[in-house]
Amino acid sequence: MPCDDAAAAPADRAGGRHDPDPARPGGPAVSDVLIGVDIGGTEIVAGLVHDGERVSARRSCPTPRTGGGDIVHRANDLVTGLMGESAEPVRAVGVGAPGTIDPVTGRVTSCTDTVPGWLGTEIAGPLSERAGVPVAVDNDVRAAATAVALDARVREHGRVLHASLGTGVGGALIVDGRVLRGRFGTHGEIAHLIAPEPGHLPCGCGRHDHLEAVAAGPAIAAAYTATSDDDGLTLHEVAARLRDGEQRAAVVVERAGRLLGRTLSGLVTALDLDAVVVAGGATALGAPLLDPFSEALDAESRPPGRNTPVLLPATPDTPVLGAALVAAHHLPGGRP
Repeated sequence: MPCDDAAAAPADRAGGRHDPDPARPGGPAVSDVLIGVDIGGTEIVAGLVHDGERVSARRSCPTPRTGGGDIVHRANDLVTGLMGESAEPVRAVGVGAPGTIDPVTGRVTSCTDTVPGWLGTEIAGPLSERAGVPVAVDNDVRAAATAVALDARVREHGRVLHASLGTGVGGALIVDGRVLRGRFGTHGEIAHLIAPEPGHLPCGCGRHDHLEAVAAGPAIAAAYTATSDDDGLTLHEVAARLRDGEQRAAVVVERAGRLLGRTLSGLVTALDLDAVVVAGGATALGAPLLDPFSEALDAESRPPGRNTPVLLPATPDTPVLGAALVAAHHLPGGRP
């Protein structure tokens, strides 16, 4: 979700300002030390961010599978640890979190079962109370897209889809440097697009015919497991076999890339997209995933002969930087 609708607490009471158009090209005027927190389905990563573009320290931990309260508690531990490390006062904390976030309370109002016990979790309030600084929260993929939108390569294109392939699948739409939200906060969401073939692991919503069921990291691992005698392999293990030249792994990964391209080709045509940025843990599979994705995307987009650039984020710190930008937009000095 774009940062203009991100939840902030207690930024308004602390003199924070609601930026009506935060993700325009050039970004906010950021000179403070901020903390960005990216809550993923597998890992929580937090970083100290300077000037909106440099991460000086990082802390991380596995994402608990025991409910939203435990996840927020662990995120709080990372934040307080970084605050103790910082030689300068931390001005605010920004959080990128899965699901739909209430723009006033920082509460998760809608999500799938990708993160167990996540629905209804209060994020902004508990973090702000313990940290003692304003906390702003936005959807994790849209927060990351806010940082991606400032990349000079991305700013060359008017309409860009930011697609994230991690524990789940997410998307955000960048138009003229601004991350769009939409009335229900789902602008650019791609997880529930219908895929041409069913997956071996259900989407977080329970269906097997959604894009998340074929292109998320666990879904790719499940597709590999279905073709072998091994049980419960992770994406990292599939990637290792791919690097070792195993043909079975190559076939599975190629299929995932091809189905991703075929699914998103209709979106490229319908939204007249100029480029696609692909992020998330599954991109570590590299060319065996991304080449068939790009080929299928171009083959099935219209008009024929259309070539859509496929980009990767400029830095692996993009989710943390984007989360920090969510906080920056709620502080005095954010770009009006």
